[in-house]
Order: sequence, then structure tokens, then C-alpha cells
Amino acid sequence: MRPVNPYLAVVASGALALAGCGGGGGSSTTPVTQPPVTSVYTAPAAVALTATDVQQVIAQAVAEAQARGTPAVISVTDRVGNVLAVYKMVGAPNNVTIRPGPGSTQIDIQSVQVPAALAAIAKAITGAYLSSSGNAFSTRTASEIVQPTFPPNPATVGLGSGPLFGVQFSQLPCSDLEYPTLGKTIGPHPSPLGLSADPGGFPLYKNGVVVGGIGVKTTADYGLDPDVTANNPTQVSEEAIALAGTVGFDPPAGATADNITAGGQSLIYTVATAAILKSSPASAPAFSTLGSAVGGLVAVTGFSGGAVVAGQTYGTEASGVRKASTAEFNNPDAFILTDGAGSARFNPRSATDSPGGASPLTASEVQAVLQNAFSIMSRARAQIRSPLNSRAQVTISVVDTNGTPLGIVRSPDAPIFGIDVSLQKARTANFFSHAAAASDLTGNSDAGPGRSADIQGFVAGLRTFLGDQTALTGKTAFSARAIAGLSRPNFPDGQVSGPTGPLSRPVAQWSVFATGLQTALVDTNLATAVAFVTGQTGSLPTRCTALPDAVSGQNRLQNGIQIFAGGEPIYRNGVLVGAVGVSGDGTTQDDMIGFLGVDGAHGAGAAITNAPVAIRADQLVINQGGGANRVLYVSCPPAPFLDSSVQDACAGK
Repeated sequence: MRPVNPYLAVVASGALALAGCGGGGGSSTTPVTQPPVTSVYTAPAAVALTATDVQQVIAQAVAEAQARGTPAVISVTDRVGNVLAVYKMVGAPNNVTIRPGPGSTQIDIQSVQVPAALAAIAKAITGAYLSSSGNAFSTRTASEIVQPTFPPNPATVGLGSGPLFGVQFSQLPCSDLEYPTLGKTIGPHPSPLGLSADPGGFPLYKNGVVVGGIGVKTTADYGLDPDVTANNPTQVSEEAIALAGTVGFDPPAGATADNITAGGQSLIYTVATAAILKSSPASAPAFSTLGSAVGGLVAVTGFSGGAVVAGQTYGTEASGVRKASTAEFNNPDAFILTDGAGSARFNPRSATDSPGGASPLTASEVQAVLQNAFSIMSRARAQIRSPLNSRAQVTISVVDTNGTPLGIVRSPDAPIFGIDVSLQKARTANFFSHAAAASDLTGNSDAGPGRSADIQGFVAGLRTFLGDQTALTGKTAFSARAIAGLSRPNFPDGQVSGPTGPLSRPVAQWSVFATGLQTALVDTNLATAVAFVTGQTGSLPTRCTALPDAVSGQNRLQNGIQIFAGGEPIYRNGVLVGAVGVSGDGTTQDDMIGFLGVDGAHGAGAAITNAPVAIRADQLVINQGGGANRVLYVSCPPAPFLDSSVQDACAGK
């Protein structure tokens, strides 16, 4: 987005302790025991925000903003990302600046100025996309789970990174998965700035069903809270205004983030409470009485036409996400993406690539992976869902070696964010395991200042770090978890005395807006998308990265990479043929569902397997920082199933 000093490869050292079920023997040939294909989930009720609801949410937020003397930009979206209204109060900021990073040179999207309306929309989408009937997450929750320490607290050192570290660079407006065009109701739609970690965004509910989100922006700073438990007055004010808007559209009792744990830590929903509101939302003046002296609706190119519109009912054809027919996917609980005209967008299909001498994935093999992963999910205990012992709900994606989606399926109430993220994870695992990974990265055609040298530096840095100048040529199977371990600003994760991970920015430059290779790959096209909104360019980019095409019109990382766990490559007789990605109800659950999904497909007779043990990334010995260490490949949760006492379901596979 701005001139950047070419990133000189950091020769890093240190260790990431091998844990979980990372090692183990070859893929099992024993089929995964599957329950009968009967319905075990309850689909969300068919409810949506009406135009009157949207007006009420805005009116309540405006009343709180007036009571505080703090003009705000307020956005409301539905569950699949349709922007239902953007309201700008008189005196609210026109633009915001993405918070500067710690270094003297601002890189990636640090310090970039964007319209305040985009920040408000991103907050609303984040509240909607991270939430479900079983969990209500705010942008403060997002702030907690994307930072380099978890829980984030400046006074504490030696903690590992947040469980969704890097998720902020998903749902991008350049994603090839999502529908960005104003006027189309089918989702999921992208967020203009990815997911937001800036407090002031909440989900909206009706009858216990998430139906959308609200986002509020009152200042010119777009950032995060480095200590999510602190009562930062400005951020509390934005939260209070947004919280007032949610009155009457409250999440189910017990579903807010503070009722949910991750990694043994309680999450946080908000530091604003009803007690600190300075207005009475139930008595807020009607929207129709808000004259031009207060503010008005605004149009946002590509996102909002400047009017109040009703939301789409999730689960209907018009929403873009609906129940699958038996012909589309043989499970009564399966939900799929649709084109709005009755056709599935990602029905299981055969690959058309040429994977290194092996036969491409067949439609039946793709179906087998998806069905087995779906079965594992339906038995698994969710991590980020209330009440305890709820079933996990996720989105599952399979790609071929070109990164082409071969099938996407999800459970009825899986969080929406997992759709784009599951595809990112599958593409990440495939890409870094592919023989062309290094050549694709060095062939990057991004015209941003210094960007090609910057990306080439990551290749050189990783090779030096691994002690292998031929790394990224298909010799090693990299899971999304392995790439995550190499993308942390402290390596091993949480060891402050260790080196920087080779795919991360150095600690002195790192921020949630400049994570490393992840952001270097996408920042130019993200800037182009913002320029489209502000009228400086004529169209949105249709891909997020500038890597060479794998097939005409598509590269292997079309919607960017993801740097937290939940994606594994798929092999046939030791040859890479694609990958699976999973995202939804917990990163170890994601890992397990994809890993056992492939293993179960193999056990049921498919001629595909997980990566051979000998080439998995956790077999690499990293001689850095005075020790010989390894990264994780896959980590599965203890006692993961609701119907079994099995402790380590991934052991020996």
C-alpha cells in the first residue's frame, strides 16, 4: 500500500516444541467408524433483520452517541455480509488511519488512511461472521484472539499467540470466494478491510439466531486494544454506542464470549455494560425523527446504496447459503454455497490438474473426504460453542494442486468466517507443499514498491532458517499448523528470547496489520479494493495475490494464505494431489476433522492418504537457537468425541 523497505531475510533460531499428535506412523487403513447418516443438528430458525429492525438498531446507537456527545459512523449488516445501512452522524470522522506499527518505517497496511465507513462495515461483518447460535463474539473478542500473546497483556511475557492469529486477513474484498458486487444478495460478502480487531462491533440476534452485526466508529484511529481487559475510554465509548444498538437484538444467554474458553483461558465480550449507557435504548427517538442536523444515510461504493434495506434470511437460496439437497450432498445436515439461482457453487467434482505424475483427485474421492470430515465433525465436541458438549460446526473445503476448489460443505450453524478461511487453509497447505511454491513466490508480479524483493526475502529467509536451500520445492508436506508455527514473530511461539519466525515480520516491525508474508502477498490488492471504494479505480480486484497463474486466470493463493491451524495436504502414492481445509469451532478441532477426514477416506477404500510421515514438516530438524527442534504438523484435542472415550484420535495416523 505504500513504499516498503525490502524485507531482508531474518536468519532465525530457536525451537517450537513438538506437542499434540504431530508425529506418528503412516496413514491408517482402518475405516473411521461413522454413525448412521441421520440428522444430528438443528438448523437456525428462518429469521432476518427487517428494514424496521435496522432503523431501530441505528436509532438506539445514535441516541447513545448523542448522549455521549460523540458523533459516530454506524453500520448494520446481515449474517452473510449484506450491508443494510451506513449512517454517518454530523461531526463523525470521514476517514480513519490504520494504526501505525512499532517501527520507524510503516509497512504493509500500517498507517494507511481509509474511509471511516469501511471500518464500521468491517466491525459489523466481524460481529456477524465470528458468531453463531452457540457463540457471540465481538470485535473485542477478535482483538483478544489475533494478537501475538494470548491473552494479550503488555505486562505478561512468554505467552503463545492467539488461537486465531492471522484471521484478520480473511474475508478480503479481493477474495475469489465471496460476492462483492452491490445489489446481489447472495453471500458470503467480503469485508472491506478483512475482519476487525477494533472494539465496537457486535453480533445481532433474533430469537437466539444470529442475523447480522453492528459496527461503530467515532475516532480517526483504527486499531485494536493491546490489553483487552483495560477500560480504554475511547474504545469503551465505541462499544457502548454499539451495545446500545444491540438492545432488543441480544445474543442467547450464555453464548457471549465471556462464557467460552480457548486454551484454558476465558474470552472477553465487552468492557461496556448496560449500566454505563448514558441513554435509554428502549426510549430512543424513532429513526424517522433523525433529521439532517443529526446525520444521514451514506452510500459506500460496492457495499451500500445509501438506503436502509432488509437482511436476507440465512439458509435460503437468496442468502447464498442453504441446506443441500440429497443429490448435492448425502447428509441431511449439510449446508452448501449456492449461486442464488438454485445451483450449488462448489459441488464435489473431479480435479483437472496434473499433479506430478499422479492421477488427479476424483469427484468420488473429494466426496469421500468431505463426507468423512463431516462425520468426524458431527461427533466432535466444539471448543468455541455454548453450552458445553455442543457438537462442533465447521466449513470444510477441498482443493486440487492448482488451488481450485473441488468441494465446500458446512454444517447448518457454522460461523460464516470459516467459509473463506477453510479455503485459505486448504490452499495454504497445498501451496507450501507444492513443488512450485518457491518459484511461484519469486515469480510474484506485484507492482507495489519493493514488494517482489520483499517476498523473495521470505523465501531466502525460510531456506536459511531450515538449513535447506532447496526448501519449498515439494520435498516437505506443510500443514497450515506448520506454516503457522513459522509465521509467528517469536519462534517458538511465546519464547520471547527466540528468533523471529521466517515467515513473520521482525518483532520491531510486526503488528496485526503487518504480519509477514501473509500481508505482503495481499496488501497491494487490498489497497486497490479501497481505491475502488473511494473512486480512484474502476473495479475491484478479483484475486488477492499476484503470483503466477497455475491455470488461466487463477493462481494457487487466489484469496491469500492463512496462518493458523486447520489445513492438511492430500497425497496419492507419495505425490501431492490437493489439500483439505477446515474452519469453525476450534483450531485443534479443525486440525482433527480435516486430518481424520482424509484418513477415513483412505480407510474406506480411496487411494489417497495424508502426507507420508517421513516428509511431514514435523520431521524437519531445525538447528536454530542452540537446539535441534521441530514444528507441529497436526494437533488434535484430548477426548474429542461426544460418543467415544478415545483420547488421541490422531495418534499413529
